[in-house]
Amino acid sequence: MTAGTAPSLTQSVMPVNAGAHVTAIGWLKGTVALGVGDGGVVLAKDGEIHRVEAHPDAGVLTGACDGERFVTGGDDGRVAVTGADGSTKTLAESKGAWIDALAVNAGGAFAYAAGKKVMARDDKGREKILEVPSTARGLAFAPKGYRLAISHYNGATLWFPNVEAKPEALEWKGSHIDVIWSPDARFVVTSMQENALHGWRLIPDKGHMRMSGYPSKTRSFSWSGDGKWLATSGAEAAIIWPFESKEGPMGKAPRECGVRPAKVSRVAFHPNTYVLAVGYEDGCILLIRLNDASELLVRPAVKESGITAMAWDKAGKRLAFGCEDGQAGILSLPT
Repeated sequence: MTAGTAPSLTQSVMPVNAGAHVTAIGWLKGTVALGVGDGGVVLAKDGEIHRVEAHPDAGVLTGACDGERFVTGGDDGRVAVTGADGSTKTLAESKGAWIDALAVNAGGAFAYAAGKKVMARDDKGREKILEVPSTARGLAFAPKGYRLAISHYNGATLWFPNVEAKPEALEWKGSHIDVIWSPDARFVVTSMQENALHGWRLIPDKGHMRMSGYPSKTRSFSWSGDGKWLATSGAEAAIIWPFESKEGPMGKAPRECGVRPAKVSRVAFHPNTYVLAVGYEDGCILLIRLNDASELLVRPAVKESGITAMAWDKAGKRLAFGCEDGQAGILSLPT
């Protein structure tokens, strides 16, 4: 079935006015938190909207969420944390620097980057600083344990902040932007400046995985809950790489889902099923079921309202999205 004739979910979307470009989204249990370009965090729950000035007179550049805390980094050099109750406070500060890379882990730790310096603070408040070879572009905590992946020029660095051992270098020439771990921690993947992804197979051999052929940069990627598929943006379809085998996707063609005359800007896998939310630069959102490639329309294209952020709640019953023009919404899946 095609999006034209498919049943539509547009009636199940509750609109939210975020007021400015949405840069980050997280779920604080039943509350959606939207980090917006004018420095605010908009909290939405049951049709009620509450705005918090997390970064007054500044902009939210990035955000991360662990279900309890919505942590944002701003061009004011501050890392702020906002709770579902509307409380907000400064977690850390790096004067004169932009905070455009952040990570949180479920244990209560967080990390942020300012230039070449990466600061990690564990759940007991112990702070460690690592200087990487060039500006840190992306940060991600391993799925379990206190270990951080940092992407930068010419590769990535794996760091245990609370261990004295030297960080591990993953090398590959070029500029690496975002970084992500696979759910089983066997693979680390980065997006690159040159319209490609690069991966390292950590077990057993640190083998390289090159995923190229994109018409533009990949700035959004998402693992299926079981880690068997990695969905990516950067083309006029969601490009989904198979990671079932020990070798990862090497020698295998990716799947292409949701081909449309607009580039995919955001992807978000449902936490428990093979359903992928795909957001496009023209504002359209589709839900695509992997097993039969069937599509459901969530949002039709809206001029100058490209999708900039998407996140499922933990149970996979609701999908929140935000757009470049400040529009946002919450899809509640029919049971």
